[in-house]
Amino acid sequence: MRVFVTGATGWVGSAVIEELRGAGHTVVGLARSEQSAAALASAGIEVQQGSLEDLESLKAGASAADAVIHTAFNHDFSRFAENGAVERTAIDALGAALAGTGKPLVVTSGVALITPGRTVTEDDRRDPAVPFPRDPETGAAAAAAHGVRVSIIRLSPSTHGTGEGHGFVPITIGLAREHGVSAYVGDGNNRWPGVHRRDAARLYLLALERAADFAVYHAVADEGVPFREIAGIVGRRLELPVASIPESEAAAHFGWFAHFAGIDAPASSAKTRQSLGWAPTGPGLLEDIDSAAYFPT
Repeated sequence: MRVFVTGATGWVGSAVIEELRGAGHTVVGLARSEQSAAALASAGIEVQQGSLEDLESLKAGASAADAVIHTAFNHDFSRFAENGAVERTAIDALGAALAGTGKPLVVTSGVALITPGRTVTEDDRRDPAVPFPRDPETGAAAAAAHGVRVSIIRLSPSTHGTGEGHGFVPITIGLAREHGVSAYVGDGNNRWPGVHRRDAARLYLLALERAADFAVYHAVADEGVPFREIAGIVGRRLELPVASIPESEAAAHFGWFAHFAGIDAPASSAKTRQSLGWAPTGPGLLEDIDSAAYFPT
């Protein structure tokens, strides 16, 4: 298949591209900058110049492809609501271009967006009556209602990989360096699910090739790792104290990241594994981050 990928140079998207090419698919990557375009071209990837705000470019890329995988999102959390609105409009544009064609669309979401506080399954849906800045699944459902063959991949909050420069773990490490303490909120028993980026990328390929009419899959290897254990590894590696801070002081310590540092978002991938035969093989979250590669001097 000829597959149009948004976020093609991103942390997850770049791994997805490698899986697609390894399976014999042709990839067209969306590039919003000359630097990104050059990186894709040097890797032998066809380039579609544009961005999530350039709806005509998105429609053109989708129309010329046999399938679309959407992984792009602007992770500037100071503009979280604005970026969520941009993404929703982009998904609507991709859905409009694919409506009535029978071509599959794979949309990225997150398990932490659904129902924090209990183990989330693929059958759970976020309550639309509870406002939240990012809601890609509503856009995906709208596309499905117009006949698009939609699959949703819910990523773990920590989609990790050795020496990663992206995601929640490097933010946690940076905050520990900044404050001189590796902190967790309260008893630190709130849980983060995790998945290695290579395992996540393989799930995108499986979902694409299954091309279900509407399906939700969980990219989850570790169902829930207590944040206290993550903070413990960070403190040991940085030779810093590990300490609990009360919830009332979380915002002062973690800033905008306080919500994520304290979120309890365990998730199951049992249904995903059964339906797609997906079996994660990469290292678990704690094993992966307990590495010097995450702590450059």
